[in-house]
Amino acid sequence: MNHLNYYIFAHALHVVAVVIWIGGVAFVTTVLLPSLKKLGNSTNKITLFEQLESRFSFQAKITTLLTGLSGFYMLDVIHAWDHYQQLQFWWIPLMTFIWFLFTLVLFVLEPLFLHRWFHQQAEKNSSKALALIYNFHKILLFLSLLAVMGAAAGAHGFNLTR
Repeated sequence: MNHLNYYIFAHALHVVAVVIWIGGVAFVTTVLLPSLKKLGNSTNKITLFEQLESRFSFQAKITTLLTGLSGFYMLDVIHAWDHYQQLQFWWIPLMTFIWFLFTLVLFVLEPLFLHRWFHQQAEKNSSKALALIYNFHKILLFLSLLAVMGAAAGAHGFNLTR
């Protein structure tokens, strides 16, 4: 397989990983969390959230790794590191920021203290804890979709600076 085929494979892998990852974030944000909020003050909603979230967490870890590896590979192959400094490629730093934030949360903050902290907050007030998580997810989903739209448009020549 030549370099072009590796690049095409990396691009396809990148898109699939992003679809699964951000699609999962969209599901958690627009379906799971609002549904849990409607359960009232049941302690079961925290248990249910943690069960479902932990299954998605594994998926998110795999897809963020694949997204990062494929994304950085593509930047390197086409020698596009300077895109970080060009306003017309604003979506590349945004994608990287979102990837970094998710990677930091999934691989560092959650295992070290976020999981325990969330559980403690949920024991005090489950509705407030879920609302906090929900608001955080809404911000992340908005930024993620903005990056996806920017990347899709930018890959086809759309340029805000023209």
